[in-house]
Amino acid sequence: MKRLECDLLVIGSGASGLAAAVTAAHQGLKVIVVEKHATFGGASAWSGGWLWVPGNPLAKRAGIDEDPQQPRTYLKHELGARYDAERIDAFLDNAPRMVAFFEQHTCVKWLDGNAIPDIHGNVPGAALQGHQVIAAPYDARQMGTLIRRMRKTLRETSFLGMPIMAGADLAAFLSMTRSFKAFLHVSKRLIRHLRDLAVHGRAMHLVNGVALVGRLAKSAVDLGVELIESAPARQLIFEQGRVLGALVDSPDGPLRIHASKGVVLAAGGFANDKARRQALFPRTFAASDHLALPPEECCGDGISLGESVGAVLELDVASPAAWAPVSLVRHVDGSSGHFPHIIDRAKPGLIGVLSTGKRFVNEADGYYDYTAAMVAAAPADEEVASWMICDHRFQRRFGLGHSRPFPLPVGPAVRSGYLQRADSIQALAKACGIDPLGLLETVRDFNTHARRGEDPQFGRGSTPYNRKQGDPLITEGNPCVAPIEHAPFYAVKVRPGSFGTFAGLKTNGHAQVLDRNSAPIAGLYAVGTDMASVMAGFYPSGGINLGPAMTFGYIAGRHAAGVHDSQ
Repeated sequence: MKRLECDLLVIGSGASGLAAAVTAAHQGLKVIVVEKHATFGGASAWSGGWLWVPGNPLAKRAGIDEDPQQPRTYLKHELGARYDAERIDAFLDNAPRMVAFFEQHTCVKWLDGNAIPDIHGNVPGAALQGHQVIAAPYDARQMGTLIRRMRKTLRETSFLGMPIMAGADLAAFLSMTRSFKAFLHVSKRLIRHLRDLAVHGRAMHLVNGVALVGRLAKSAVDLGVELIESAPARQLIFEQGRVLGALVDSPDGPLRIHASKGVVLAAGGFANDKARRQALFPRTFAASDHLALPPEECCGDGISLGESVGAVLELDVASPAAWAPVSLVRHVDGSSGHFPHIIDRAKPGLIGVLSTGKRFVNEADGYYDYTAAMVAAAPADEEVASWMICDHRFQRRFGLGHSRPFPLPVGPAVRSGYLQRADSIQALAKACGIDPLGLLETVRDFNTHARRGEDPQFGRGSTPYNRKQGDPLITEGNPCVAPIEHAPFYAVKVRPGSFGTFAGLKTNGHAQVLDRNSAPIAGLYAVGTDMASVMAGFYPSGGINLGPAMTFGYIAGRHAAGVHDSQ
C-alpha cells in the first residue's frame, strides 16, 4: 500500500473542507484533500453560494456597523434553549475574520448582500442589512486545467449549463421581457455562454456556489495543497487515542495517508443516506419520500468515520435537515433531477395548497419555513406534498419551478407531466388530486384580498424578507400578492427536500469532534454538514449553511496549525 505523508488530511472538497485546507496551508501545513467524486466542489458547487456573516468587512466598508450583540440577540430568540454559547461565539467572532482572511490572502473575492434582510423580521435582533456575502463571479480561464476537475453547476437550476447569479443577474432574467436593460444583460450573458460551450464545453463565467469552490480550489492549489479526486476514505487511522490519518482508495490503488496534525471530516453530511433519513426525518417512510438536493456522494461517510472512533451523532436539533421545497424534474433523456423552489414562492400571483385545497403558510417566508409547515400540516394519512398554483400570466412572467418564463415555451413542462394545466381551477384540482371545492374556495378568497394587495390569512408581504423576494419591479404596494385569474392555470407538485443535514457530529468551538464524554477526540475535526449545525436545526437566515461551514473550516485549519488566539 502506498504511503503519503502530510500534516493535515481533509476528507471532502466542498466549501468547508477547502476552507480548512486553504487556511492550514497558509499557516505552513502540508495539506492533502481527498474527494470521493471524480470532481471537486461537493454540495457547495450546487448551492446559491451565499454566506451569513454578521459584522463582515464588506458591510463595515459600506457604513453598516451593528452592535455585535445584535446577531446574538437574534440567535438567542431563534434557537431558544438550543443556543450553544461556545459555538455561537466562535462563529460570530471568527466569521468576519474568515471573510477578511480569504479576501486578503487568497483568490476568493466577495460581493456584498447588504440589502438582504434576515428571514424572521419580527424577531428581536433581526437585521435589515449587512449580513450576507457571496463569492464574486470568477473567470474559470484563470484556473487553467483545474477547471476540468471541478463539479459543474446543478443542471436543474442552470440554463443550458449556465449558472445564474442570485441578485441583479437573476432579476434581469426574470425581467427580460419587461425591461430593455434586462434584455441586453441577458443577451450578453447568453452569447458569452454559448461561446464558452463551443470552445470549452462548459460554463466559464462562474457564479454562486461554483464560483466559491472554484476560487477556493485555485487558492488551495496555489498554496501547494494536493487534491486527489475519485478517492473515498475507507477508515481512519486511530492509534493511542489519536486520529493520525486515513486509509483511502484512489485510482492508483489504496493509499495510507498519515496526517501528523489530524483529519478534517468535510464529506457533506448524510442527506443521501436513505437508512438514516428514514430513521431520523419526520414522515419519511420510503426512500422516495425525500428529495435531497446534495450530490449522491453526500451519504454519511464522514459521520460513519467519526462514529468508528467514538464520535457522537448529535440529534438534539430542531430539525435533522435544512428543509427546502423541491419538485421532481424528469428530463427528455430519461434522467431526473430536483428543483428547489427558492424564488417563485414569493412572487405575486402564486399560492401553495395541500390536497385539501387549503393554504397552510405564508409562501413568501423562507424555504425552510414553507417545508416545515408542509410536513406539519399535510394530512396524516397521505404523503407529504403540496401544490404551487398560479395562472398563465404568472407562469409567463416568472416561470413556475423548472418551467421557464417567456420567451421559452411552457408546453414541454406540461407534456412531460412536470406541470399540470387546466382551463379552470376546478379542473386543475381534479388533475392534481386536490379537493376541487376546497381549492376553488381558497382561490376565490385569496383573490378577493389580493386585488387590494392584502393577505389577512398569512400576512404575505408583511416582512422585509418577504418584500425582498417579491417582484422587484413593484415599488409601491405589495410586491408579493396578486390575484390568480388568467386562464389557463398551472400547478406543480412540491415535496419535502433539503439542502443538507443539520444533525451531525458533536463538536466544540474549535471544530474538534467530541466523544460521548464531551471530550475532544485528538486529531479529529468536523466541519460543514459533518458537524452538527451551530444553528441547532433552525433556519434564521439565508446563508446559515455556508457561513458557518467556511467559518469552522477556517477555525479548524488554524487550530490544527496551532493558532489558537484571535490573531
